[in-house]
Amino acid sequence: MAKIMIFDVPATFGGALTILEMYHKRALEDKDNDYVFVVSTPKLEENDNVKVLNFPSVKKSWFHRYSFDTFKARKIVKEHSPDKIISLQNLNIKGAKLPPQQLYVHQPLPFVKHRFKFFSSPLFWVYQNIISRMIFKSIKKAQSVIVQTRWMKEAIVEKCEVEEQKILIEPPPLNNVEFLEFKNQEELEFFYPAAALSYKNHIAIVNALITLKEQGLTPKVIFTLDGTENKLSAYLKELVATNGLNIEFAGSMPYGQVLKIYSKSALIFPSFIETFGLPLLEARLTGSPIIASDEPFSREILEDYDKVKFFNYDDNITLTKNIKTVLRDNLNINAK
Repeated sequence: MAKIMIFDVPATFGGALTILEMYHKRALEDKDNDYVFVVSTPKLEENDNVKVLNFPSVKKSWFHRYSFDTFKARKIVKEHSPDKIISLQNLNIKGAKLPPQQLYVHQPLPFVKHRFKFFSSPLFWVYQNIISRMIFKSIKKAQSVIVQTRWMKEAIVEKCEVEEQKILIEPPPLNNVEFLEFKNQEELEFFYPAAALSYKNHIAIVNALITLKEQGLTPKVIFTLDGTENKLSAYLKELVATNGLNIEFAGSMPYGQVLKIYSKSALIFPSFIETFGLPLLEARLTGSPIIASDEPFSREILEDYDKVKFFNYDDNITLTKNIKTVLRDNLNINAK
């Protein structure tokens, strides 16, 4: 029986939390090994072979995170003496004489062509120009690296000059999820489950609906934002209100509710930076119509899917046409 220590102190929401929960579920089912999870605030179940260590202080500031990564993490490893470390946080655990490490890389910013400027997006600039070097170094040192997509593997091999055999592709498993079948609606709605980050590109949908309103069309779109997450979210909500757009700020919602909405709506996915883009796979497995940005990740996930329309992420004209086409196709189907 091996003892495996899994680090993921950044994960609190979104895709990062989904990955953590995936590994946690596997650990609960694995009776042949012992696990120690090192996290910040998530409350994870424990059993005889799964122990959870919470360190919420790492979320207080960058200094607290740096201190944890540089000093505390090494002490935790020494106290528990694991046989293997799995880091789900894009960076290896620092320290000499540590056990073999497997690294999960799900941060796409260092590997995409789109570059952010410091004064407009300082955090993303830091990821692309400073933290990226730390990620590259961790990839080279890790015993093996897990990514979610073929495009990420190819980008890492090119950027880090490592052997292809070292990079393993592991798509997010959805085997145990019961997807509802998409049903055509008399009035089709659109859905975009995404966090309030600039590259998620909510503004593309807002601009498209402004154009559609000028043409006499007011389709409904549901965002999983409530308008209070950050300045961007508040700006989007104000812009929607000012223009009288039919966009609902529904806020965060349980996964079961998300699946129900997929079954009666079309997905609009204008994000242009993703490691995977889980909503694309979820909507595909539901059979929903999809309008997606034309990027390597979306082309890979939606390969051979016949209910998708692509557009360049900054092409308002094509996005607007795609929305109108999906609405028209839905009306034609319902009229039969």
